[in-house]
Amino acid sequence: MHEGVNRDEVRGSSGLTSSGADPEYLSLERELTILFRRARANQGEMAREVHPDLESAAYGLLIRLDECGRQRATELAAYIGVGKATMSRQLRALEELGLVAREPDPADGRAWLVHLTEEGHRRVTKVRDARRARYVSQLSHWDRGEVAELARLLAQLNRGMEK
Repeated sequence: MHEGVNRDEVRGSSGLTSSGADPEYLSLERELTILFRRARANQGEMAREVHPDLESAAYGLLIRLDECGRQRATELAAYIGVGKATMSRQLRALEELGLVAREPDPADGRAWLVHLTEEGHRRVTKVRDARRARYVSQLSHWDRGEVAELARLLAQLNRGMEK
C-alpha cells in the first residue's frame, strides 16, 4: 500500500475496495470534497471582497441576480435551496448594504422583483473578473482543450445532480 492511500482504496480481486466501493467513486468523492471545501472558503473571501459585511451565503444570490437579472424572492429561494424566511433575511441584509433593490412586479402587484443596484453590479463584476483572472493564472499550464473538457464535465455533473 502506498503512503497516504486509504486502505479502503486498495482493490480486491473483484475490482472493488475492501469497503465494497468502486475506487473511481472513492477518488471522485475525495476530490469533490476538496473542491467543495476550497469553493466554500473562496466564496467567503469573494463575499468579503464585494463588501466586508456580506455573508458568504449571500454571494451566490448576487451571482444569480447578475446572471439572470430581476427575480422574485421565491425564485431565488428555490434556486439557492432555502426557505422564504432565510431568503427575506438575506435580501434585507443585501438591501441595507446597498447591493440589491426591490421593485413591484408588473405582472403581479403583490410580488416584488429583486435586482442588483448599480453599486452591487459594479462590485460583483469586479470580484468575478478577479476570480476569473485567478483561474487563468492557476490553470495557465493547462491546454485550453483540457479546460474546456473540465468545464464540459462539470456542467454534465451539475445537470445530473439537478435530477
